[in-house]
Amino acid sequence: MKLYGVSDGPPSLAVRMALKALDIPFELVNVDYCAGEHLTEKYAEINPQKEIPVLDDDGFYLSESIAILQYLCDKYRPDSQLYPKDPKARAIVNHRLNFNSAFYYSSISMYVMAPIFFDYQRTPIGLKKLNMSLEAFETYMKRSGTKYAAADYLTIADFPLVTATLCLEAINFSLDEYTLVKAWYANFKKEYPDLWAIGEGGMKEIAEFEKNPPDLSRMVHPIHPMRKN
Repeated sequence: MKLYGVSDGPPSLAVRMALKALDIPFELVNVDYCAGEHLTEKYAEINPQKEIPVLDDDGFYLSESIAILQYLCDKYRPDSQLYPKDPKARAIVNHRLNFNSAFYYSSISMYVMAPIFFDYQRTPIGLKKLNMSLEAFETYMKRSGTKYAAADYLTIADFPLVTATLCLEAINFSLDEYTLVKAWYANFKKEYPDLWAIGEGGMKEIAEFEKNPPDLSRMVHPIHPMRKN
């Protein structure tokens, strides 16, 4: 099994956390993001979306980190509570996964990551969207009353939410206003230090890029405006 990933990419980090938690051996193939390796036609053969990560399970290629997380549990650890079988419990996990992808990480990515890597600015509207997503997450935590994002135990829903939140830590964004989110994040780091070590490495890279933006002069992106050197 191979995982094509990038060392500071939250979706890649989430899948790596799951692989470790599920004790599944794999080979990590680092994709050279700064060189635009993911935008090449060769890479498009394994992922036509030209996005990262991609799982190669003996020739079965699967992109989209949520799909990868679900697949790993269903195929290799079907009895793991990381992805519960009970329909309602699984529905909550699936909700949190989709909430992160469609709402939470998307707002974080545009506010934190896009200005680091491309020619975007952090704006009041971007900050408002970010706070709206944090408010929603805080509300879900309050309503569920659970220790983790989807249950009183760790699930695959926590991995992408943690790796999204670490982007905020990388730019020293305060979570003080969101006490339940802050407590959940701190608890994950405390109780799962081996998994957090994966995320921490990416967080430190993002923090360094925040101070010294990466050189993307070798990349020609079809959508995002490139920063002029």
